[in-house]
Amino acid sequence: MNLWMVGVDFAHAPLALREPVCFTRGQVQALLPRIAAARGVAACVLLATCNRTELYIHGAEHTEMDVLAVLAQAADFDADIYRAVSVGRSGNAAVHHLMSVAAGMESQIFGDDQIVSQVREAAALAREAGTMDAVLDTLFRRAVTAGKRVRTETRLTGVPASAAAAGVRRAETFFGTLREKKAIVIGNGEMGRLAAAALHARGAAVTVTLRTYRHGETVVPSGCAAWPYDRRYEVMDGADLVVSATASPHFTVTASAVAAMHRPPALLVDLALPRDIEQTAALCGPTVWNLDDLGDLGEHNTAERAAAAQIIKEEQAEWNEWHAYRQSLPVIAQIKDAALDRLRYDHAYNSLHEDADLDGLAALAVHKTVDLLLGGMKDIVIPERLEACLAHMKRGSGK
Repeated sequence: MNLWMVGVDFAHAPLALREPVCFTRGQVQALLPRIAAARGVAACVLLATCNRTELYIHGAEHTEMDVLAVLAQAADFDADIYRAVSVGRSGNAAVHHLMSVAAGMESQIFGDDQIVSQVREAAALAREAGTMDAVLDTLFRRAVTAGKRVRTETRLTGVPASAAAAGVRRAETFFGTLREKKAIVIGNGEMGRLAAAALHARGAAVTVTLRTYRHGETVVPSGCAAWPYDRRYEVMDGADLVVSATASPHFTVTASAVAAMHRPPALLVDLALPRDIEQTAALCGPTVWNLDDLGDLGEHNTAERAAAAQIIKEEQAEWNEWHAYRQSLPVIAQIKDAALDRLRYDHAYNSLHEDADLDGLAALAVHKTVDLLLGGMKDIVIPERLEACLAHMKRGSGK
């Protein structure tokens, strides 16, 4: 299959090791052409989220691939540091893993509803960078389909659907109630808006910090107040809870700033990677949580997991069928040629050929017939079986 992947995720690597390989959108765009330039790489997609960084490579024929080394060289980090905390997969194992990821089955928060969009975005970036081919394109489209089906055909009841929801739910447990609690949300991206909306829905008084505000353009969740980001520490002093979810390369909440507050917040929730909140802020009084502290709060119905697994199995079978047929195309072309050769040895054909030029029509008929026959048997068409069929035809023609 010549398909490989390597991943560094929350299940195998601590947050401190995930941070250096947590790439922004711009970094992914820069890395893809470098990865694609590596020897033996036919196509590549780089999936980078808060909880995982995974590189998928479709390689040239008869190639062995050290995917971690390829990524490390492109991103300029020491591959040896990550050998023990990364997981490599190939062939069907890589296909199954990607579909499980897209379905939220591999997320910290089971059924995470953001991951399918992240898988779709990773594929879109690869297309824009010109590092996508038919194999990876079809695989990622099928994985997105699997993710969508799991969300529409299973009921993930009682399960927080994102890290933002999980953080708010755990904060509610921490305080007993969020009603009338003063909550500050730093970051107005998707994660920040989800957190702000969830806090507001539970009765908290929510203020969202903004770097800039443009009337009619900046979206602040309904019921939430806005505050300038540069003055965030003013509004944090006296708050009960702070949630930070930005893409900033620097700390949005420092330990020294927290130490200078008259009444620092009781709880700081960091939903970013790289981390937004300096961990030593916990020494100043607040409880500090990061993504690894959220865990998985949902109770999973066994039937839901089984239904999701069945959907993944079906989508993987569809992709395998497509891939096997694609791999068979060169042999199918040879079968068509062999069928024409057999026809040309037929006495009836040769007698008709004396009166008319049948070669063009014969070729068309053979090609269409083979396509119709094999197209209806895609579930059993594999190169090995077609090779045996071709060998039989050639023996019959005397070749």
